[in-house]
Amino acid sequence: MLWIKAFHIISVITWFAALFYLPRLFLYHSMSKDKPSIERFKVMERKLYKGIMMPSFILASVLGLWMTIDGWAYYSTQYWLYVKLLLVILLITYHFYCGYLVGLFKADKNTRSDVFYRWFNEFPVLILVGVVILVAVKPF
Repeated sequence: MLWIKAFHIISVITWFAALFYLPRLFLYHSMSKDKPSIERFKVMERKLYKGIMMPSFILASVLGLWMTIDGWAYYSTQYWLYVKLLLVILLITYHFYCGYLVGLFKADKNTRSDVFYRWFNEFPVLILVGVVILVAVKPF
């Protein structure tokens, strides 16, 4: 099970790296005015979402579920895990909303400003802080 945990942590790290970087690309894309830059950002966003973010998300989810199911006798009484899973559901929603935004940018239909993306970029940080505290401290 330690190997599963190790690969879960690795996949979570790569998933978060993509979750931090993709909204930053949205920010720069929303500020771009020239056609070559706009097209470059479309390619970068698509490759990041489909090539790194989705595989990392899938692997992190499968391995996380595996560990949870395998240790359910213990985890069922650990209330911090329920809060963590709620945060993970919020993160998954954010993940798929990012995919939706990739599609909007691809179709040149973004209506959000760079200010929106500056704030949007901070959401996964809040989730990360909450999840790490819950897993490390196990406060309840």
